[in-house]
Amino acid sequence: MQPRPNNGLQPVFCTIVPPHVLDKLSQADDPLLADPARRTLEADGARRHHRRVTALAWTPQAARTSAAVPSKPHRTLYDCRHGTDLPGVKVRDEGDDPTRDASVNRAYAGLGATFDLLLTEYGRSSIDGKGLPLVGSVHYDEKYNNAFFDGEQMVFGDGDGEIFLDFTIAIDVIAHELAHGLTQYTANLAYEGQSGALNESVSDVFGSLVKQYSLGQSADQGDWLIGAGLLAPRVSGVALRSMKAPGTAYDDDVLGKDPQPASMDDYVDTDEDNGGVHINSGIPNRAFYLLATAFGGNAWERAGRIWFDVLTGGELAQDASFTDFARLTVKAAQQRFGEGDEAEAVLKAWSEVGVPTR
Repeated sequence: MQPRPNNGLQPVFCTIVPPHVLDKLSQADDPLLADPARRTLEADGARRHHRRVTALAWTPQAARTSAAVPSKPHRTLYDCRHGTDLPGVKVRDEGDDPTRDASVNRAYAGLGATFDLLLTEYGRSSIDGKGLPLVGSVHYDEKYNNAFFDGEQMVFGDGDGEIFLDFTIAIDVIAHELAHGLTQYTANLAYEGQSGALNESVSDVFGSLVKQYSLGQSADQGDWLIGAGLLAPRVSGVALRSMKAPGTAYDDDVLGKDPQPASMDDYVDTDEDNGGVHINSGIPNRAFYLLATAFGGNAWERAGRIWFDVLTGGELAQDASFTDFARLTVKAAQQRFGEGDEAEAVLKAWSEVGVPTR
């Protein structure tokens, strides 16, 4: 498969809570649970349609004319005050003191942690490599059960308080959404089928890397959960997804059971959610977890570097399959570390989840 040029970026609307979760929740008998889910689905549908309509006319922000690439983030936070007009009222700019609003401060810190990991470990200034300013809006809509990246900025809801809590609570959720921007400015993976699942998986990978990096955790110390702390106490579950054990993040009377497969043996063929992008992402997620823990040490150093090399290497096609991505990770490992243990570990990780590499 030949890579396609991606200078004509196609930004997409990416949410952290999958549509199938909100669909299930919207069918609850309790209106306290169903009504916010329905409202969230309607709001997401409107935003998704708007993104499709405007995508062809969208152009990325102009490159900076200065030869110097910024080594510090430029963050701006806005408060939607429970409305839907973006970005909202500006409440904190780069360098400002913390506000009294914990959501603002958490979003500010999460954006900064993501910028720091990209720059310090991978030499990349912001998600576009040129110091792109990072914009976030909090308190979006009423009881909005999601967070999203719309191609230009990040947006966080407060949750309904019954199923979901404030979406700025989990730093990996913040990093996950921002990583969609990283993918947009690099491989620009199409948001459907296996390439869409890779798009989601890359965001989960970098979400976990940012969390572990900010906490100073090794691969063995990380929980490998996406959105831990986001589910309200009444929910029987620990997170939205588990990279370590896909399919085990929650098993709840209202939300149902986590549907993610852990290997290609259980791959889900569906027309929902752009071909199951949030479901089948569990397969490459587990491959990354297996590789990172096989390496040991800090996941962002060797395993994360291999994934970053593939994402930014220019060979990954926009409509890449799992096999395409896996083969490129083997090649990246060989180029960076030689024909040694690292490359063999990559082969073994993909083999364990049933994705061929040869």
